[in-house]
Amino acid sequence: MTKTNPGRFFEDYQVGQVIRHAVPRTIAEGERALYHALYPARHALYSSDVFAGDCGLEGSPVDDLLAFHVVFGKTVPDVSLNAVANLGYAEGRWLKPVYPGDTLRSESEVIGIKQNSNGKTGVVYVRTRGFNQTDEVVMEYVRWVMVRKRDVEAPAPQTVLPDLKSALSVEDLVIPESLTFENYDFELAGEPHRWGDYAVGEVIDHVDGVTVEEAEHMLATRLWQNTAKVHFDLTFRPEGRLIYGGHVISMARALSFNGLANAQMIVGLNGGAHANPCFSGDTIKAWSEVLDKAETDVPGVGAIRLRLVATKGGTAGELKGKDGKYLPTVLLDLDYWALMPI
Repeated sequence: MTKTNPGRFFEDYQVGQVIRHAVPRTIAEGERALYHALYPARHALYSSDVFAGDCGLEGSPVDDLLAFHVVFGKTVPDVSLNAVANLGYAEGRWLKPVYPGDTLRSESEVIGIKQNSNGKTGVVYVRTRGFNQTDEVVMEYVRWVMVRKRDVEAPAPQTVLPDLKSALSVEDLVIPESLTFENYDFELAGEPHRWGDYAVGEVIDHVDGVTVEEAEHMLATRLWQNTAKVHFDLTFRPEGRLIYGGHVISMARALSFNGLANAQMIVGLNGGAHANPCFSGDTIKAWSEVLDKAETDVPGVGAIRLRLVATKGGTAGELKGKDGKYLPTVLLDLDYWALMPI
């Protein structure tokens, strides 16, 4: 009897199935330092205990995307080890800040399933929750992946498609307890631009770029304990090891500091697509579009909805061609809510 894990195939998923993922991970302060070494991340709330304390928090949390990658990485052996592609995200919410010393674990529920017409693959929808050491949910999100079938002759399951929100409303967002921007220091944060300075429809070119290095992306992917074969093993993708999509997300978010330094906390993920593959040697640049703005029930704290686009040579504002398909220069199209001082 084999003791190794070949991963789940499409036939192994059933709607309602709950998967508890190995292995719990305690976040250390060094994780923040390594995250900042991998990405040009400079948002003040995640860099300074003093700045975070002035904003009402107990200290500086780890970056929202660092926490997301840890929770996501746990799911890979059970959800996407045999995936062809990670297709999209929806209904993502950050519910509690994560601090050094917290221990995170992940759990996923299968909420949808549909076999593709080719009979060789199918799409699996899961809702993943990340828990801390006291079993509080710190975040949740839905993603769907295209997964290979083990046996192409296996009968197609009954199709179940989840009813997902196209976007979260401001009422869906959770503002961390005690968060306040009353003593917010714009000079130390790096830019003077408040929530009121941004207009819906505005496009911000983040100017800077970073060329992806092979060693850095594999270091990052191992850090999150993501075991997907396409990121490491050239026999699975002879044209090049595929850069983990989370690496592109974090790089683009870090680059967005130039123009959005005060979009501090990510609290909602409305949707996202990894539009084209990214490989070592590609230079990632980014631009953002303001999609919406809303006041929250916390005085002085505004919510801003942003479309964050990562490209490899595209022009700011260009996204899709006349055929409605993503331009080949587009790597990432991410729709999220962030908190910003009013």
